This record gives sequence, C-alpha cells and structure tokens, in this order.
Amino acid sequence: MTYLENAKQYTGSDLENIFFRPILTGQSAEDLGVRVLYNMPQATHVQIWDGQRNILQKFTSAGWAGSTDAKRFEKTIDLQRVKAELGFSAADYFSMVYEKVASIIDVNMEDLSGTILEQAETELFRKALAENIRATMWAGDSSASSGYNTFDGFLKLIKELVTEQTIYNFSYQAADLEDTSYAPELFDKLWTQADPRAQDLKSEGQLAYFVSSDICYLYEKYLDAKGVDTAYIDSVNGRQTLAYHGIPVIDVRMGSYLSSTTLHKSFCMLTDRRNLVLAVNTADMPGNEVRMWYNPDEMENRQRAVFMAGCAILDDAMITYAYKQ
Repeated sequence: MTYLENAKQYTGSDLENIFFRPILTGQSAEDLGVRVLYNMPQATHVQIWDGQRNILQKFTSAGWAGSTDAKRFEKTIDLQRVKAELGFSAADYFSMVYEKVASIIDVNMEDLSGTILEQAETELFRKALAENIRATMWAGDSSASSGYNTFDGFLKLIKELVTEQTIYNFSYQAADLEDTSYAPELFDKLWTQADPRAQDLKSEGQLAYFVSSDICYLYEKYLDAKGVDTAYIDSVNGRQTLAYHGIPVIDVRMGSYLSSTTLHKSFCMLTDRRNLVLAVNTADMPGNEVRMWYNPDEMENRQRAVFMAGCAILDDAMITYAYKQ
C-alpha cells in the first residue's frame, strides 16, 4: 500500500465530537490562553453582568428594596465563514500518515485497520487546523489582501483601539529593549495604569501579561542577571512558565506570523484572559464539514474544513497596552 484512497467526511455531531471539540475544549482550550466559546447559538452573544453592589441594608422596617436591576451589557461576536484546505502528493501524504501510525503503541504494521488510519489522518489535519486558528486569533486582519485574513484577530482589534485612543497605551523604542530592566518597568507601568476592576481580579488568577517573544526574552535575561542560585539553575534548565508579581507572562509566539503584516511586532498587554474571546461554530450553518479525499487525476490527497470563527474583546477598559513604535 502506497496510497490512501478512502474518502472521509465529518458533519453534524461527528464534526463536533471527533474533529473540533478535542482542540477547542478542556486542556486544549486552556492552552490557547483566552476564553473559547464553541458552538454557542448564532449569532453569538456574550452577556456581561455588573454584579449588584451595596445590597446590604439596615433592617428597620418591612418592605422591599431589591427592585433595582443589575447592569447588563451584551457583546455580539461577528463570526465569519471560513475554510481551510491542504493538498499533498499521494506518496508524501502516505509517508506522513504512516509515520503517525508507527508512533502508536501496540500497532501491527502488517495489518492496519481503517480506524487506525482514519485516526492518524484526522490528527494530521486537526493539528494543522488548530495552529492556524491560534495564529488567526492573534494575527488575523480581514482587510489584508493575503495571509491570515479570514477574520480580525486580537492584535487588529487592539490596534484599532490604540488609533481611536479608547484604551490606555504607550509606545517604546527599540533602544529601550537594550536594557533588560525595561521588562519589569513595562509590566509595572501597565499594572499601575490598569482599571481598578482589572486589578481587583488578580486574586481570581485570570490576569495575564500577553507579550511578544522579544519581551519574553528580555524578561528572562533580566531574571538571569539575578545573583542567586535559582537564577543560575533557571538559566541552565530554562523556565517552563514566567510570572511577574504573581501574574503569568505569556509568550504568544507570533513572531513568524507577524513579520509580513502591518500589526505591531513587539507588544505587551495586560488584561483578564476572559476578556479575550475566540468563538468557533460548526453547527449553525449548512455545509459546515471536514472532508478528506483522494484525487486520482492529480494523484493528490486533499483535506478541507468549513466552519465559522471570530474574535472579540469584551471590555476595552480592561486592557492596558504597550507596543514598539
């Protein structure tokens, strides 16, 4: 066997349970670092409630004083219909799938069942799709003529907020990044200028600094310079996670994607993870599917996914942002 010719199609519940749910729920969703809404009813609305304050009253007389409604805000996430397509020469495709099958424990390579091959093919496409959703979530720009232009990502939305001056932001120069002590200075400035509501959420463990890789590296060099044994050990073994005053510092790993865009290449943002929302829908639009098939005319294996996706920032005031000019 040197080709994989059996067609596969996922629709309805199979599309959800076999293909998309594993990459958009549970630990996979947490790894994205933001709030993920999967298959919320179309159009996707997010309700934001401002909890009631000062509800305690003196118990002096009978009567009812609880009629004031809690403030409610609604955010609509604009989902765009998108598709992802990949094509491989049949021989190359078979080699990639065969390699994945070979890595599975207790597989008889002389008797490969259709189920095992299907799992390997699905995993191959699912991994590529998950990374492209993550990349577009940050670097998406629907106004671009090419590249990740299916829907606007967080950096495009934030750039518009900076232009409109609706969020606290400031710029820095390349020369500032030559001093490693600038990293904590950057974090401090974003924290002190943050909305008090955002600062109050620190105890919930959802605040995070989302940074470009150069800021992450600068902060690591700052930590390496500390003259203590733990700094030496970390500089040798590396650091699995970074934090500043208990707030995680998250490298968004977008350097290779941003180089050809007009978005900020170097940045640092402080916000609540739940304030950044990625929504994906595979249920509410006819024709949403994942299909894998063999084209004998071209001797090519092809993969296609059709679904809906979009991003939104729920509360602009909950963001403080800095970027390299």
